[in-house]
Order: sequence, then C-alpha cells, then structure tokens
Amino acid sequence: MSRFVVPRIAPSEITDEKHFWDRRTWLATVGGAIGTALLAPKLANAAAPQRLSAAAQADTPTPYESITHYNNFYEFSTDKEEVANLVGNFHTTPWTVSVEGEVKRPRRYDIAELLRGLPVESRTYRHRCVEAWSMVIPWNGVQLGAILRKLEPTSKAKYVEFTTLQDPTQMPGQRRMILDWPYVEALRMDEAMHPLALLVTGVYDKPILPQNGAPLRLVTPWKYGFKGAKSIVRIRFVERQPMTTWALAAPDEYGFYANVNPAVDHPRWSQARERRVGEFGRRPTLPFNGYAEQVASLYTGMDLQVNF
Repeated sequence: MSRFVVPRIAPSEITDEKHFWDRRTWLATVGGAIGTALLAPKLANAAAPQRLSAAAQADTPTPYESITHYNNFYEFSTDKEEVANLVGNFHTTPWTVSVEGEVKRPRRYDIAELLRGLPVESRTYRHRCVEAWSMVIPWNGVQLGAILRKLEPTSKAKYVEFTTLQDPTQMPGQRRMILDWPYVEALRMDEAMHPLALLVTGVYDKPILPQNGAPLRLVTPWKYGFKGAKSIVRIRFVERQPMTTWALAAPDEYGFYANVNPAVDHPRWSQARERRVGEFGRRPTLPFNGYAEQVASLYTGMDLQVNF
C-alpha cells in the first residue's frame, strides 16, 4: 500500500460560501420525524446521553460563524479558511447511503428512510483536532447505535466502516492525490454502539452545512476530529479491522483508534495543550477529550500509547 504525503498545513478546513439551505427542503430530506425532532428539542430526552463530566458540561459553545468557517475537509481544500468558499456547488439532495457487509439489512437507503423513526438529540460536544485546536459544538444527531441496531449487523461484524462521497467535480480537493480517495474511517462495534457516538444532521439546531459534512457525518467526541467521516455514502460492517485513510497515509502519525491522549505526542507537535478557537493562549488537553468517565472502560487492558 502506498504512502501519501501528509500536508504540512493543518487538516483541511471549510468555510461556508454564502451557501443557502432552505429549511423546508432539508426537513423533507431527512424526513418528517427528524424535522419534528429538531423543531421540538424536548424529543431529545427520549434517549438521554450518559452523564457528562463536569468539565465537559462547563464548556461554552463556539460561535456558529467559527464552526461553519473553520473546518477540516480535505475533499475541498487543505486550507481551513478556504473550504467554505468551495462548497457552493455541492449537492446534498437527493442523498443515499449504501449499507453493506455483515448486516441483515444490506441495501441502498435514502437518508430519510435510514433515519426515520429515530429521535434526534441535541448534544454539545468538545471537538479536538489533532493539530491542537479545539471547538465546542452543539450538534443535532441520531445515536449511531440506534441506526446500527435498526440495520441489524450479524455476529461477524466486529467493525463498522464509513466512506465519504468521492466526486471531484463537486469536491475540488479530490483532484489532488493528497490522500487515497475516497476517505474511509471506522470504529470497533462497541465504540460505534456507545451512546456518545452520533450520526449528525445539524448544528446549532440548524441543518448541517456542506463544510461541516452535510448531510450526514460521524461524531465521536472522545476521538480526534479526523475520525469523523463527513458526507457519508457508505456504511460497511466487517469482521477485520479496516485500513482507514489517515492510518494508510501516515501510520506513524495517525493511528486507528485516534483517542485523545495528551500523553502521546504527534511526531511533529505536542498534544498536551490545545488552543480553543476564539480564545487566546492554550489550555491543557484532557484524556479522551474530557469524556474518560464515559468511554475509558472501552479500552481496559489496552496500551494506549501503542494503540493511538
């Protein structure tokens, strides 16, 4: 397998070019049930998340403008402040997701069908990028585990793999072989079933924009941001650990697990401290991004300096 050159610029970022989403169109796309849940946040209590640590609860959300104008999305650009200027021609309707592999309900699903009947929750999560910057983002999404249970993976499914759209006509960054396209990420099944893992359809109670991974993206808040596949078009259940994009591109820098561990430095910088977007100075990075109380038990007995 080939090794690709890792850009020295911080992972790609997206800025929303005056891209306008009509809310009614979006609600039709994700289905009436999901639209209703976003418009009535009280439905989020139908599947409450595990209790968050005091540190995570105390975080102030990053402004919407920053969230939508400072992003990593190499499919468009490696310049974080350029991506949003490149998403104006990105089409998210219609959108389908192919479900494949070790699963009882494999086929191609319209996004509304995939999410129908599942409550949308409002979750404010920390987001920690491997380049040592961070945000606090109010997401709207469906528990990944609820979707997986709906699809019924077989007993052979040990991992679930997510693949991003590959379309260089819409995603100009894919015209350069910065990475081996399409972008692929994956989780162990127990990680994917954890209540903190979300498939996201919105941010700040608004439809998610292309630069943030519209119309469907993965969020696992205890992992570095590159673990969050965006604009997902395929979910595949497999028995063996998949080869993921960054682990292929730079295996000495980006491991499969990608758990936030301030004790393990990136080869080119420290992970011990981070810069919160909108703040001056740096703050200490917390193990598992502040979610250790909820997720550390998933890795009991593992050497997290080897399995980084």
